[in-house]
Amino acid sequence: MQFKNEFKKKDYKAFDLRNFREIPQISTLSEEHISDIEIVAHVLPFKTNNYVIDELINWNDPLNDALFKLTFPQKGMLKSIHFRQVKKILDSKLAKKEIIKQINDIREQLNPHPAGQCELNIPYFKNNKLEGVQHKYGQTVLFFPSQGQTCHAYCTFCFRWSQFVSMKDIRFAKSEITSLIEYIKTNTEISDLLITGGDPMIMKASILEKYINAILEADIPHLKTIRIGTKSLSFWPYRYLTDDDSEEIISLFKKIRNAGKLLAIMAHISHPRELSTAAVKMAIRVIRKTGAQIRTQSPVFKHINDSAEIWAQMWKKQINLGCIPYYMFIARDTGAQHYFALSLIDAWHIFRKAYRQVSGIARTVRGPSMSCTPGKIHIIGVAKTATEKVIILKFLQGRNPKWVGKPFFAAYNPKAIWIDDLKPAFGEDKFFFEEEMEEIYIKSISDFGLSDY
Repeated sequence: MQFKNEFKKKDYKAFDLRNFREIPQISTLSEEHISDIEIVAHVLPFKTNNYVIDELINWNDPLNDALFKLTFPQKGMLKSIHFRQVKKILDSKLAKKEIIKQINDIREQLNPHPAGQCELNIPYFKNNKLEGVQHKYGQTVLFFPSQGQTCHAYCTFCFRWSQFVSMKDIRFAKSEITSLIEYIKTNTEISDLLITGGDPMIMKASILEKYINAILEADIPHLKTIRIGTKSLSFWPYRYLTDDDSEEIISLFKKIRNAGKLLAIMAHISHPRELSTAAVKMAIRVIRKTGAQIRTQSPVFKHINDSAEIWAQMWKKQINLGCIPYYMFIARDTGAQHYFALSLIDAWHIFRKAYRQVSGIARTVRGPSMSCTPGKIHIIGVAKTATEKVIILKFLQGRNPKWVGKPFFAAYNPKAIWIDDLKPAFGEDKFFFEEEMEEIYIKSISDFGLSDY
């Protein structure tokens, strides 16, 4: 590749709970803050790398830096009671096995698998649970390759944080793809395969290619799009530039396009600075030259990007680089939600103010949206009716596709941060989808014996 001469090869080096004190810049932090990182990192996953440290974080003021908070655990990410419990556990000098057990008990209180991921999303095929696969919406099936269940760095807000800690019994992962291909062939409504994780781009090109080759060789006419969910553009753009198998990755992307499939890179970008380095700009150019689309998405959350100006700047940069703004999400009801969550109303105001600052070409973005158990619920806005003030919502995706696009109304609640905090407007007992949602849940338990989750 011609651009290889423009970038000196950067060898990837990860830092986590075991070795983060070796980071030279850590010396700018107090011992108290370093200790806080260690305590929180015993519960929530922590991993960063030399690119994030050297090129993204502002070490002149790390405690107020969005990228530092995005990758380094903060004391407030645990509720006070849990922070004290973990500190006591670590100070007690218990055996490692007992420490893990007690910490896992705390993790279980953090809703490790939100939105019915265990109970409702795993499909059954030929009387067997299809492990490492989720199928929530008709057109799109998710595949979690076992070799891709880690990331170049972990986001502190991650809603799949339980994939990366010692809770192996509830991880999603699959090492073979034959049964998934058969499942896709049987379900002709499926048009999109999303390869996700973790981060699939952590895998060697040779491993990813085996999965892709199997999909392409299966020649499934109704499968039109292959999506790859990744944070690698933000956290390790050298994946596409100077890694030992970067050329193989780019060739694989071209192969997907040459096979007549749309390749969509679903890039998780949470802050404009992630788009500021020479490496990420070149990586985006290289990927787009393969014919792939790059669509961008992120939650909106406190401490990182809770500003309309940040979002407008981010969308403008994305458009300038040839990316497609796709989603603004609400922080999910899991992990450190209490630390990151904005009210639904505040998130809507941020979206609206940012949206009106960009041209129509950036208004492909949708949001703010909650990925909750019934589906993706879009907060359209607030309105006053003759009788009361309401929040207007609609489904962008639903477990029942008939729900999609149908507006519904919640009583105005300026403190609500999730669908569970909302009540129907106009004196209704339930939202229109709730009874059917209950039936779906009961049917899943009775049909497949999922009560063990």
